[in-house]
Amino acid sequence: MSTDTPGIDPLEALRAPRDPACDVFLTGPVFLDIIFTGLDSAPVRGTESWARGMGSSPGGVANMATALARLGLRTSLAAAFGDDHYGEYCWDALEQGEGIDLSMSHTVPGWHSPVTVSMAYEGERTMVSHGHEAPAPAGTGTATAATGTGTSTGTSAPVFPQCPPRARAAVASLTPGRSEPWVATAARDGALIFGDVGWDETGRWDLDALPDLAHCEAFLPNAEEAMRYTRTDCPRAAAHALAERVPLAVVTLGAEGAYAVDGRTGAAAAVPAIEVEALDPTGAGDVFVAGFVTGTLADWPLADRLAFAGLTAALSVQEFGGSLSAPGWAEIAAWWQLIRTCDRQDPAALERYAFLDDLLPATARAWPLRRAVPTIGFRQ
Repeated sequence: MSTDTPGIDPLEALRAPRDPACDVFLTGPVFLDIIFTGLDSAPVRGTESWARGMGSSPGGVANMATALARLGLRTSLAAAFGDDHYGEYCWDALEQGEGIDLSMSHTVPGWHSPVTVSMAYEGERTMVSHGHEAPAPAGTGTATAATGTGTSTGTSAPVFPQCPPRARAAVASLTPGRSEPWVATAARDGALIFGDVGWDETGRWDLDALPDLAHCEAFLPNAEEAMRYTRTDCPRAAAHALAERVPLAVVTLGAEGAYAVDGRTGAAAAVPAIEVEALDPTGAGDVFVAGFVTGTLADWPLADRLAFAGLTAALSVQEFGGSLSAPGWAEIAAWWQLIRTCDRQDPAALERYAFLDDLLPATARAWPLRRAVPTIGFRQ
């Protein structure tokens, strides 16, 4: 596990002998992220730019897996890793450094790891990626991708993994026109499915083209995605419309926070964002989802889940990188200790996070904390 996590298990009071050994299951591509920091501006064509800092870390689905593990959830990841040095580094960083279960992952001989170079400047980042789809593990076969109309696209997608582990929850990245068989299997075995989604390159923005949405306990789009999918012009109206399709709709509002609607009860909750100086937003959405999954599995009130997810995301953007910046309980405890000593704090705003008192250790290291930035190439 991450060395700065003081052994907090947010599900300790809920665990029973027959519960799944896995709290959260994920699958997807792992990238090697190389992050350049300390750039004063965007690179200019025809010139050479020097960065004042650089770090390397596992990226892609590893961002969310790391965020979950650092919050104390027993996390299992099924992914392909190249047999190059990059793949070995990512495997070791996730398994040995973060305590993530990789028993369902596999190494692909002769396949090079996907790589993303991220350049952070002015609170934003620019990324360049390269990679090829990993071949399916031997014996997994293929499945035809489905469209939202029930017809076949004629393309084949690898069925991986065929048998996800029994878990309390799983996070699925929903893709228009594509169904992942493992999602239905995980839901049938009792896992709560949390669905996130990216930009719809087809331009259709059709909820019926997301077949795995039917298995989701929660759907977590950003405001723009939510409004496009529901044909509304207000993120809150979009959340209510989505709650007619899923038990729980959560819409992230960027600097304005987040809004959620419980489709079962009709209850809604809104939590404003925490104002921070954003250095790099890479992975902030993954960290938000990880925080919300943690609060949901711990059975916290809806508003507390939103507040916690927003807090973890806010802490992450103050550091560079995706998985590098995911906060653990030590960072959360240090922030809570600091914020209560600051002058002119709004008592009502502090009360919003009072639930942390029952979760955090009495003492915490001084804020701000700084993680060691790993760089490939050093040897013991």
